[in-house]
Amino acid sequence: IAGKGMMDRHAPEDLCGTAETAYTESKALIEKWHAKVRNIYAITPRFAPTSTPEQLEKAGQLKAEYPDVYVHTHLSENKNEIAWVKDLFPEQKGYLDVYHHYGLTGSQSVFAHCVHLEDAEWDCMHDTDSAIAFCPTSNLFLGSGLFPLKKTWEKNVKVGLGTDIGAGTSFSQLQTLNEAYKVQQLQGDKLSAFESLYHATLGGAKALNLDDKLGNFNLGKEADFVVLNLNATALQTLRQQRAKNIEDALFALFTMGDDRNVQATYVYGQKAFEQ
Repeated sequence: IAGKGMMDRHAPEDLCGTAETAYTESKALIEKWHAKVRNIYAITPRFAPTSTPEQLEKAGQLKAEYPDVYVHTHLSENKNEIAWVKDLFPEQKGYLDVYHHYGLTGSQSVFAHCVHLEDAEWDCMHDTDSAIAFCPTSNLFLGSGLFPLKKTWEKNVKVGLGTDIGAGTSFSQLQTLNEAYKVQQLQGDKLSAFESLYHATLGGAKALNLDDKLGNFNLGKEADFVVLNLNATALQTLRQQRAKNIEDALFALFTMGDDRNVQATYVYGQKAFEQ
């Protein structure tokens, strides 16, 4: 799932377009790539401050014309960003309401970060079946705040694990889970190994509205998976020898693992990589 970044202000001139070019170029890419084999398109405003109301209106027009495409953008990562959005869009009730106003929320909309959502925004996320990408390494690196993962269960909002290599520090879901655990610890909450496994697999599939195809090994699903070696390093081998049960083994993997643990990768049932 990918899409052309849409920006027409508050960004380097060479990276900016206009509301109209964002519409016409995105439309051409949708026509060329969306739902072709396994390619899926996402309408992708960079984030509200880098789009004028006119460009967001065009993004909403695209979503109305192609309702099965995705929407992806950033939301409420840090407090200065939220204040900026409120200054730029004073007629809207808040940051999420900017996207909601232009028709960009919904079951195939994924909003990165969401560290500082207000109660009304949590309710809107639930009511529109929108999803969150929890990006702990980015949030920590930028000092943006601690994502309240527990709140997603309380509000019944879909969430998956994101690496956000714009400001994140690793592509590895294992290292990302390591940081996710620490983010919850700092809030006095425990992130269990089993919940971690869920967020990195079926939870992510649900966040992308693809849990009918991905996320576990149920019959009939697309066989995209990795084979993990729990003993990829000498230190991990030492720790795994002392694992009390499968939950403890998973906990060690999620706090000490990285890309070295990936022994093989399968795409659609075919081996694509092996160490």
